[in-house]
Order: sequence, then C-alpha cells, then structure tokens
Amino acid sequence: MNIKESQLKICAKYQSEFEQLKPNEMVAIALDTLGQMPIVGQRIVLEKDEKVSWFIYCGEYSDANDFYKPIHWYHLIEILPEVLPYLGLEQGFRFIIDNEGYEDVWKDEN
Repeated sequence: MNIKESQLKICAKYQSEFEQLKPNEMVAIALDTLGQMPIVGQRIVLEKDEKVSWFIYCGEYSDANDFYKPIHWYHLIEILPEVLPYLGLEQGFRFIIDNEGYEDVWKDEN
C-alpha cells in the first residue's frame, strides 16, 4: 500500500476529509524526542499567512520555544514513517499512536 492509499484508508476510518500535503509542505517536529513513545500529532487550522499545519512530537510535550523544528514532510519517510498514514487527515485532527498498536484519532472541535 502506498502513502496516499494508507492516508485515504485512515481518513475513511475516522470520517475525515482527505487533505493531501503539498510536495514541499513543511511540518513541525520535535526532533529531540524521536524514539520515544507515544507519538502525538496535531493538524491545526491554518490562520492567514501560516504555513505549517502538522505538529508532531514523541514522548512528553514541552512548551520550550525550540521544541519544534520545521522540516519538509517527506523527511518523515526516513525518520518517522509511522505517522505517514495520518498526514492526510483534515485540519483539526489529532492522533496518538505507539509501537504496540495503540491508536487514538479524533477531531478537536475547539
């Protein structure tokens, strides 16, 4: 199954519109947390002039100013492929996954 097919499957499972990432779109990831569990992602609703909609971290969240680093989404193919199926979810969705099969996906209505 390719990336788009896995994203469409997750969108159907959780009743989300499919919002495909553009080829050069950036995501924000907490690189220093890679390798920890769980993996948490949130796609925010973009405001005017905002460019990054996905924020992803592993383990514990931090409110430090340098917690997230912007990268092109396709780097996730190598550094965090587990999140790729979820990146087609529409704005407002969140997910939590781990390496033992846990999966929680929901739309944040706030």
